Amino acid sequence: MTGSQVIVLATPVFFALIAIEWAVGRMRGRDTYRLNDALNSIGLGMLSQVVALFTKLAMLGIYILVYERFALLQLPADAIWVWALALVAYDFFYYWLHRLGHTVALLWAAHVVHHQSEDYNLSTALRQTGSGWFVGWLFYLPMALLGVPPTVFVGVGLIDLLYQFWVHTQQIGKLGWFDRWFCSPSNHRVHHAVNDKYLDKNFGGILIVWDRMFGTFVEEDDAEPCVYGSRGALRSWNPLWANVQVYVNLVRTSCRARAWGDKLRVWLRPPDWRPADVDARWPAPKFNIAKVQRYDPPMAPGERVAAVLLLAALLALTTRLLWYEYVLNPGVRLGLSGMIVLGLWAVGWLSESRGQPPAYQSRAGEGV
Repeated sequence: MTGSQVIVLATPVFFALIAIEWAVGRMRGRDTYRLNDALNSIGLGMLSQVVALFTKLAMLGIYILVYERFALLQLPADAIWVWALALVAYDFFYYWLHRLGHTVALLWAAHVVHHQSEDYNLSTALRQTGSGWFVGWLFYLPMALLGVPPTVFVGVGLIDLLYQFWVHTQQIGKLGWFDRWFCSPSNHRVHHAVNDKYLDKNFGGILIVWDRMFGTFVEEDDAEPCVYGSRGALRSWNPLWANVQVYVNLVRTSCRARAWGDKLRVWLRPPDWRPADVDARWPAPKFNIAKVQRYDPPMAPGERVAAVLLLAALLALTTRLLWYEYVLNPGVRLGLSGMIVLGLWAVGWLSESRGQPPAYQSRAGEGV
C-alpha cells in the first residue's frame, strides 16, 4: 500500500473527528470553526497531496540512492527495534527541520502555509505546504546513511505525520505528565501562537523532549490566551497565493537590497530580517497583537453552498487520483491535477468578499 493510499484511508477518520470537534465546540459554546477558513485549510491539504504526486518519487529516489550507495549499516526492515529507533530519529530530524523552518526565511516561505490559518482546529492540521519538498528532504538523509531501509523511512514518516493531526484542537486541555514528554494539544497551541511569549517555540512532532533539551519549550499559560496565525497575515483565500506569498516578498526584498551580501542574507536570515537600506526606504509595519483582526470576508448563502459542494466534488476526485496514481498515465494525472488546482482556486474565489481588492496588492505580510 502506498503512502497516498494510507492518506486516502485516513481521510474519513479526519472528517469524522472534525465533525466531532465541531459538535463538541458548539455544545460547549466554544465553536472554533469558520466555514471559509476550514474549506480553504482542507483545500490546501488537498493541493499539497496533488503536488506530492509529482515530487515524492524524486525525493524518495534520492533517499534510496544514498541508502544503496553510502549506508554505513544494513538494518533489517522487519525488526521492531529498527522501526522504534527510526521513529525517534525521524522525529529528531523533524524537530530541526521544523525549528529552522521558523528561523530561516527560505524554509519559512514553505512552512508558513501551515500557520496562515487564524483559527486553530483539526482542519488546520490538514493545511499543508506545496513547496516543502524543495529543501526538507535534505534533513532526513542521515537516516539513509545510518542504514534505515526506505520502507521503514516512509512508514515512520507517515506515523509522525498522522500523529500530529489530533494535537490541532482547542477542545482538549492540559494532559499532565503527557505534556511533559509528548507534543500535545496544549504544547502545540503554543507553537501556532503569535504572542511574543509563545513565538517560535515547541517544535516537536511527536516528542516534546527535544524542545526541553534544546531550550525551545514554553508551557501554555492560561493567563495569556494564544492568538493564532502568522505575523505576516495572508488575508486571502487564494491557495496559490498562500503558497507563494512569502517567496514573492523575499524576491521583492532581495531585489530592493543594494548590497549583494544582503540579497543573499534575505533568504538565510530569520523571516522578519530586512536589510537596513530596504527598511529605511520601505519600512515594514510593526506587528501589534492588540490590532490583530481575523480575515473574515462575508459569504453569501449561495456562495457558501457552492463552495461546500465544489470542495466535496474536488475531494472525491482527489481521493480517486491518489488511490489510482500508479495506474494512471502521466497525462491523465497531470490533467486531473490541473482540474483540482483550478477548482481549489474557485473555492477560494467563492470565499472572498467581492468588494475588496485582491490581497496580493496589499503590503500585508511583507518580510514575514
